[in-house]
Amino acid sequence: MLASAVLALALAAEADPPSVRALRVDGRMRLDGRLDDPAWAAAEPASGFRQREPREGAPATEDTEVRLLFDSETLFVGVRARDREPEAVISRLLLRDRVIQPGFGADFEYGSDDLVAILLDPFEDHRNGFVFAANPNGAEFEALVTDESLALNVDWRAVWRVAACRTSDGWSAEFAIPFASLRYPRGGDEGHRWGLNVLRLIRRRSEEALWSGWSKAEGGLHRVSQAGHLLGLHDLPRSRLNLEVKPYGLGGLSRELQDDGSTPRETEAALGLDAKWELRPGMVLDATVNPDFAQVEVDDQVVNMTRFDLFLPEKRDFFLENAGIFDLGYREVGNPAPPFLLFFSRRIGISEDEGEIPVLGGFRLSGRAGRQTVGVLGLATDAAFEEPRTAFTAVRVKRDVGSRGFLGAMLTDRRSRSDAETDGAVDFSLWPARGLNVSGFAAWTSAAGGRGADRAWRLGAEYRSRRVWAQANQLEIGPDAETGMGFVARTDVRQTNGFFVWIARPSLLGLRSVEPFVGGTWITRTTGERQDGNAFGGAFVNWISGEQLVVFGVKGTTWLDEEFALADRIPVPTGPYDVGLLTAELQTSPKRPLSCSLQVQSGRQWGGAVTQSRVEAAVAAGPHLSVGPTWTLSAADLPEGSFTAHVVGVRATWAFSTRLVARAYVQYNSLERKWITNLRLNFIHRPGSDLFVVFNDDEGEEGAPGRLVSRGLVVKGTWLIRF
Repeated sequence: MLASAVLALALAAEADPPSVRALRVDGRMRLDGRLDDPAWAAAEPASGFRQREPREGAPATEDTEVRLLFDSETLFVGVRARDREPEAVISRLLLRDRVIQPGFGADFEYGSDDLVAILLDPFEDHRNGFVFAANPNGAEFEALVTDESLALNVDWRAVWRVAACRTSDGWSAEFAIPFASLRYPRGGDEGHRWGLNVLRLIRRRSEEALWSGWSKAEGGLHRVSQAGHLLGLHDLPRSRLNLEVKPYGLGGLSRELQDDGSTPRETEAALGLDAKWELRPGMVLDATVNPDFAQVEVDDQVVNMTRFDLFLPEKRDFFLENAGIFDLGYREVGNPAPPFLLFFSRRIGISEDEGEIPVLGGFRLSGRAGRQTVGVLGLATDAAFEEPRTAFTAVRVKRDVGSRGFLGAMLTDRRSRSDAETDGAVDFSLWPARGLNVSGFAAWTSAAGGRGADRAWRLGAEYRSRRVWAQANQLEIGPDAETGMGFVARTDVRQTNGFFVWIARPSLLGLRSVEPFVGGTWITRTTGERQDGNAFGGAFVNWISGEQLVVFGVKGTTWLDEEFALADRIPVPTGPYDVGLLTAELQTSPKRPLSCSLQVQSGRQWGGAVTQSRVEAAVAAGPHLSVGPTWTLSAADLPEGSFTAHVVGVRATWAFSTRLVARAYVQYNSLERKWITNLRLNFIHRPGSDLFVVFNDDEGEEGAPGRLVSRGLVVKGTWLIRF
């Protein structure tokens, strides 16, 4: 009873967001992470952090104080993270963008180190925000939150600085964020407020504590609507042009296999320009001329064990910033390939079969206008691989409904001299009750490429609370619903699916939660013919130490009416096939110097035995060196044939400092007899400006293991100029 009363009081306290006032300062601030400048002592502290994990609502086990200062150019955030065991603070990373990473069973997850993260919502729209984070080594991380999504845009880049240091009573950090790197309204009086939240992770305890928004069901750093208030900011700077220009120069040598078997040496030289202009507060125009993506990491080698196209993630910077604005469709839980997306940026400038298509240039207008979120994208690609010069356009608008919902619409247009396709959709996300979300879309695709006009639609509901997570969806994609600029996993389907998760939090065996789940999927053609039907069940098990385990089984039937080749090798004829698969996934805590994940899936499918296993490790050998080996085994023994494929990869990173980093990624695919090597050196010679040295090597083909396919060395420099 007492514990319940304490929790009830804590929940009531959280309903009234906390606030803190920033203090204006004059004179130069010294950024060394120590917080010993007298101005810090004069600033009002924000404290009273509470746990989100592992004990919801309980006071944080260690004290944290946050103070904010600002001058005519910069917002300063000082964090004092006290710890009664300062020697136990974990800080292994020096490389930027690693303190928060893609997660296991979630869209993001905190990494191996202690950290503090700052969320800023300058427009206080309760939906979108900027995230800045650092560990005790001063390793930097920044990201964007769009519509409170767990899918942080970690590829956003901003010019800012942070310094951190270990102290006798824990550690501390000083963030210096130029106002020029943020977007904020013109309000100049002290009455205007920003949204603010601060998170502290104590890694050895897997403790996640927040200043505001700490409930498990409704909180988290990404929940911008649950942030507290930052007061006192006034007379903020406005540059006359609000313009950033980043020219680049590039030179390189390359060889590429020709049809006649030769690999002639070629030289490359290029100039290009990226520009960013804030047209009005919160509305930004990005433009690019002759963009280059030489510094982008190569795609992972994958053996396709499905009958559908692979979905490979976007890695190019221009397309990643503000990517969430253009997201319209359905991303299915547990399925790496979305069933339907109206817009998929890899359709621009990439031929999945041939390679890169030159992008001539383009623009992106994105941001907030009142209660609207707006995105307009226009790009043109040159003729290549027998494809004509093509223009791509996407227009996206979302109107806020209530505190969290929206109504939206989108148009995409792909146009060349020989072909044109215009597709459109409307979508919505509404919150009729706390924890209950109802969402959906309706899309239409125009007649193109010999297809007729068609449609796709979805209606879904999702409910989340402290104990329950449930979801149900109805999806239909017409037989000709291919998009000109999107991704469609399969057409001519009518799908019903859902799942139910019960979240238990037993206080034994060091468990954080045990989450049994059940669900199922039923898929037919739009004319009613059966395609797939299955039921699944299993459990997530999470320990306070950070270890995670998932075990589940799938039982069902596939009625295959079109034959395909598994991994492009084994023919699978039409007919009914029983499906019986068992999957287990284990991940050790990232707080350990050696952490790993293991996934094993095995059972009956396509009339035979199939197995797919993956082992991935992360070795932190001090703050400078990290190594991540991976090994994937894919095997099938079917009536029409069998194969065993190994894909081995090693990522290695040496961080000389937070501004000079060398990376290597080497892969071997035994099925293709292919070696792929990607070496990259990145030197940030001044904030926002980079020097890249990149070497790529692709060797081996089936039947010719040692043949050179392509090889190239590129040196690229960028320089940021602000007006």
